This record gives sequence, structure tokens and C-alpha cells, in this order.
Amino acid sequence: MTKLKWGMIGGGEGSQIGPAHRLGAQVDGLFEMVAGALDHRPDVGRDYARRLGIAPDRAYGDWREMLEGERARDDRIDLVTIATPNSTHFELTKAFLLAGFNVLCEKPMTMSVQEGEEIVRIAKDSGKVCAVNYCYSAYPMVRQARAMVRAGEIGKVRLVVSEFSHGHHGDAADADNPRVRWRYDPATAGVSGQFADCGIHALHLASFICDDQVGELSADFVSTIAGRALEDDAMVNFRMSKGAAGRLWTSSVAIGRQHGFEIQVFGETGGLRWASEHPNQLIHTPLHGRTQIIEKGESGLYEDASRLTRVAIAHPEGFLLAVANIYVDIADIINGNPRDGLPNATDGLRSVAAVHAAVASAADNGAWKDARPPMFR
Repeated sequence: MTKLKWGMIGGGEGSQIGPAHRLGAQVDGLFEMVAGALDHRPDVGRDYARRLGIAPDRAYGDWREMLEGERARDDRIDLVTIATPNSTHFELTKAFLLAGFNVLCEKPMTMSVQEGEEIVRIAKDSGKVCAVNYCYSAYPMVRQARAMVRAGEIGKVRLVVSEFSHGHHGDAADADNPRVRWRYDPATAGVSGQFADCGIHALHLASFICDDQVGELSADFVSTIAGRALEDDAMVNFRMSKGAAGRLWTSSVAIGRQHGFEIQVFGETGGLRWASEHPNQLIHTPLHGRTQIIEKGESGLYEDASRLTRVAIAHPEGFLLAVANIYVDIADIINGNPRDGLPNATDGLRSVAAVHAAVASAADNGAWKDARPPMFR
């Protein structure tokens, strides 16, 4: 099998997300990293790209140089991953889609709803993949939960409770740490801090597992550390289009919580629970029945969970292989094998619309706001 050619923008040396993409993209032998513009400092980016094994003529100084260089090649990249600050996502995604490249963009896909709608239209017209890295939806047991909901195993969903809360930004003395500071700066993060950073993972997972979309929401934002222009804690209530109610809490100042990403889905005939710190298990409780632990890798799982499981039961796979599963689905689609479940531009747009609705609600003392993008109303 010929490997697909892959390039990356951002995610340079010292990046938090860059190694996850490099390992995830290449672990299954589906992609080969052949190009990169890895740092906002051209010489630093070129040097790091060469150390990663990228040929000097494809170790680019910036994304524009990479776009022009790859567009002119017969062996151009099949996919570009965008792992740059939030404020650049729209410009880069738009430019590469219009040039005929498949794109995987880090979240949030854009800073505004209007930009998100433009990306949805461009992606549709181009016929190219435009994926968004909501990688938690690619854990095997999350796929199992979605398949169970779709199959009616817990009946109609009544309530979903999702949270993504940690305490790693709880030290006020950490205000000048560049890995922390940008997340609360509107110039780089946009209109929202913690909700746009982690909360939309929790919101997307609720929509993904429930196979439903958020219609309206009510939000309360607080900034608990002086000097932060954007919120570091948020509580969001939401209603889904099929009638389910939702509860979401996200925080970066919950000291004592390490990752704190979990979801519970309660239906008419049963409930499900999944937690990212215990990703191999899906907890299922049928109405009037005993609570069961469904294990990753066991027999009888739905196909979408089984095919994304790499190692035998009881062996952890974790975050890196969840990212890898995003690349598995992208490779399948590029190779002409459609996959249901890859987060795409529409998912990215819905998340951005929800962020802006939550910001408006929080500013309006929690008033309920329409969370749907205008193009889907």
C-alpha cells in the first residue's frame, strides 16, 4: 500500500499537540510526513522539520511558502494538518481547501460563525476532506456508545451530562506562562476561553454519542483569576433537537482534577457512562438490570468500535491512538471508502455557533439563546 503524503503547519518543537499528530498520523503506516511549516520563526521551523526527516526543499519557513511549494509539485501532499493558534485557523483552512488540499484543522475551526459557514460552503464545493480534530469521538468505546444509542439499546435519550474540567490553570502565578496565557487572550483565543478550549469537546461528544444537535443553550461564565479577559469556568444548560436536556460543566481551575472529561447519557431504558481517564470501559446500566462494564477489545462490539481497536483486551490504547483513529478515517475517505463519524466542517461550525451563543447568554445573565448556525435554522 502506498502511503499518503502528509504535511503539518504549526505543532513545532515544544508544542503540546504537535507530537500527538505526528505519532497519530504515522502509527498505522497510512501517512508519511513529507512537508512542514512548523514554527512562526522560519529558521527554527526549517531546522526542526529537517531534524524530523523532512527534505530541505519541503522544510518551509511559513504556511504561504508551503502552500505555493506543495501546489506546484506533482507529488504534492494528500493532507495538511493545521495546528496553529486559533486566530489563524480560518485563513489557513480556507487557503488550502481552495488550492485543492484535504485539511485536518485543530479546534475551534474558526473564530466566527460567518467564517465557519464559509468553510462549510468551500469544503462542500471543493469535494475535499475538511476534518476537525474532535479526537475524543474516535475512542473505540465512544464509538461503541454511539452505536448503542443509534441501535436503541437505551431507548430515547432523555438527559446527557458532559463535563471537561481540570485544575492545571489554577495557579494565579502562572499568568505569564505562554502555554496558559494565550488561552485567555481574546486576540489569540477568540471570544471564549475555557468553553472554547475544552467545553466544546464535551459539547461535541454529547452531540456525537446522542446522534443529535444542540438547539438552544443557557450559559454562566466566570473568570476566577484576576487579569483573565476570558472565562476559566463555565456552566451550560442546553436542549437538543430531539428533546433531550443537557448539562455541561467545564473548568480549568478545578484543582485536584487532572483531566476530568466524562459523559453520561440517560435514556428511557438505560444509561451509559464513559470517562477519558478510564477509556477502555463503557459502563452500561439497563433499566431494572445490573450495571455492566463493556471492555474495549471484547467480542460482540459494534463494527465501528472493533475496527478502531488495535491491541487486545485489557491493554490501554489512549489519547495518541484516538488521534490516530481520526487519521484512519481520513485515509479511508481519501482512498474512496466513506466513513461515518469523522468530525467535519459542519461539526466545527456547530461548535463555533454554540460558543458564540454561550458568550451571548453569559453576557445576558443566562438568557436562552439559539445555538444553531444561521445556515441550519
